[in-house]
Amino acid sequence: MSIATRTGDQGRTSLMYGRRVAKYDLRVETYGTVDELNAALGLARAHATLPMVKKELLLIQKQLVALMGELAVAPEDADRYAEDKYPRLTAEMLQHLDELVARIEKEKITFAGWATPGASVASGALDVARTTCRRAERLVVKLSADKEVELLVIKYLNRLSDLLWLFARYTETQLGVSDD
Repeated sequence: MSIATRTGDQGRTSLMYGRRVAKYDLRVETYGTVDELNAALGLARAHATLPMVKKELLLIQKQLVALMGELAVAPEDADRYAEDKYPRLTAEMLQHLDELVARIEKEKITFAGWATPGASVASGALDVARTTCRRAERLVVKLSADKEVELLVIKYLNRLSDLLWLFARYTETQLGVSDD
């Protein structure tokens, strides 16, 4: 089977369970942006210099696959998705992000005011992931206006962007680099 199915040649794509929508549909834009976030995290992980950051980014990437699945389901198919027991974001995943934020905030992190991205390749990649995460969060909030997204998803992305900012500053501190 070829990856080039040609089913999207007319500007439409399928959500999970086959519902066809325009490629500019807000749901498609939203899970597509989470996919961009996952790719940005992959780049950040490839450049990560700290083993803990590298390990946590991989875990988060795997969690984002579950999130993309949830977002790729039309509200009319939500019950079917739950019945099929696909992986979903959990309160424990959010709690883990909270614990990481608290852990990193206890470290001595060097920055003055707002940090300027790019003091290192590793921290710059984390900042690109952070801004992509914020965009994904804004789209999820927009999608949730119709009550189509669980609040947990918004909380997760909000916390993740905070964590990515901290990871970037922590990386700069550990490398002894800063533009401030």
